[in-house]
Amino acid sequence: MRCSLKRSLSAALAASFLLLLFLYGGSRQDQDPPEVELGALAPDTVLQLLQPEGAQRILRDTGGLSALHNVSYHLLAGSPSPHKKFLAVGLASVQRPRGYYLPATLQSLFRQSTEEELQEMVVVVHLADADPMWNVRVAANIASRFAQHILLGRLLLIHAPHEFYPTLEGLKRNFNDPEERVRFRSKQNVDYAFLLAFAANLSSYYLMIEDDVWCAKSFLTAIRKALASQEGSNWATLEFSKLGYIGKLYRSSDLPRLARFLLLFYQEMPCDWLLVHFRLLLTQKDVIRFKPSLFQHMGLYSSFQGTVNRLEDDEFQADAMDLPDNPPAALFTTMSVFENYEPHKAYSTADGYFWGKDPAAGSTFSIVFQQPARVTRVRVRTGSAERRGDILRAGVLELGRWRRGDGRDCSAYTIVGTFEKGSCERRGLERGVPGPVECVRIRVTRAQSEWLIIQSIEVWTTAGT
Repeated sequence: MRCSLKRSLSAALAASFLLLLFLYGGSRQDQDPPEVELGALAPDTVLQLLQPEGAQRILRDTGGLSALHNVSYHLLAGSPSPHKKFLAVGLASVQRPRGYYLPATLQSLFRQSTEEELQEMVVVVHLADADPMWNVRVAANIASRFAQHILLGRLLLIHAPHEFYPTLEGLKRNFNDPEERVRFRSKQNVDYAFLLAFAANLSSYYLMIEDDVWCAKSFLTAIRKALASQEGSNWATLEFSKLGYIGKLYRSSDLPRLARFLLLFYQEMPCDWLLVHFRLLLTQKDVIRFKPSLFQHMGLYSSFQGTVNRLEDDEFQADAMDLPDNPPAALFTTMSVFENYEPHKAYSTADGYFWGKDPAAGSTFSIVFQQPARVTRVRVRTGSAERRGDILRAGVLELGRWRRGDGRDCSAYTIVGTFEKGSCERRGLERGVPGPVECVRIRVTRAQSEWLIIQSIEVWTTAGT
């Protein structure tokens, strides 16, 4: 009698759940997906509602790497779209001793995207814990919270069975890491390798993040804009965060190679180190990192032994629609440059900053545009977290017109701002300097004993010249 009553209750709840999904499916698409309380249902029942045929097995060829010929994935929830998307966002998740951030990460991914952006994106979560019951419970929890996204093909939950993993015992202890640490990071490499192999044909581009991050508003549009700026270049990795392997973008056509690379060297070093080697092997010497960062680490406790991890990206900006334009330009300075801290590093996507020796009164740092531009806003930051004293202590920001014949400067300048505590930001510049300008210049007004670091120069423009 009790079993019959329980089955009846489960059937009623399941019918109500499906009715809710049906009614929601015809409603407005800009609302949050339904979050349904399914505590009375077993996890398997929840997953069956969204995967009526059960956990599907999907084969992916991993390139015949040793004994790993074909991986049979468990597709726990969702169904891959028959049409390739613009962007796949991939993350792996395992049980943490403390903290559980996956739902907040997924909520940030979806809420920070417009309906149009969501139509071009698919999120793939590899539930990679060794405990199959944990994977099922988490899959059921995520399925109940994000049902609409699963039904619309925007969220896939997968699991690669551990029978396909290489050995995680007796591994080399490179860097004198403890055995548990080596086992953890080696398994993590394989987790990501299987995730990459699964996602290879889902989209044109693949974004790697972790399961404990916040996302900037409209990050997909910002990534599309960044890709446009790299058109024609032979890049291997574009970076949208300065932390670990958060915010790393790849062409999906490179994913099979990257998956094989991680599998081949899974026990050698941590994943973020392997990603650097992969970039170098694909002949991209310099880091291409876009600022501000689009993703922020939010987890307090690490997935390894629950240790406290307070890492934060101090260049994260919550609104990606506010990214600068930085028109193509040549850069010049009258200051002596220290080592390889070249002027272009303050203005371009290259990693690092400009570092000049002995700034004197009258020293300049000039940006000369290839084409005149209508500048609306400029923001300059000097100094760094490591060298807080190397800021511009006295200086002005200027906009220039009438580029000189040698192309290294302009003939006439208008002061538009002064530096305070090493920074200067001015908006509405189109009102004070009508018409297009050809130069932006930083001028030192008083000598200082400290060297000068220019961390970033950001320029916003409006259409028309």
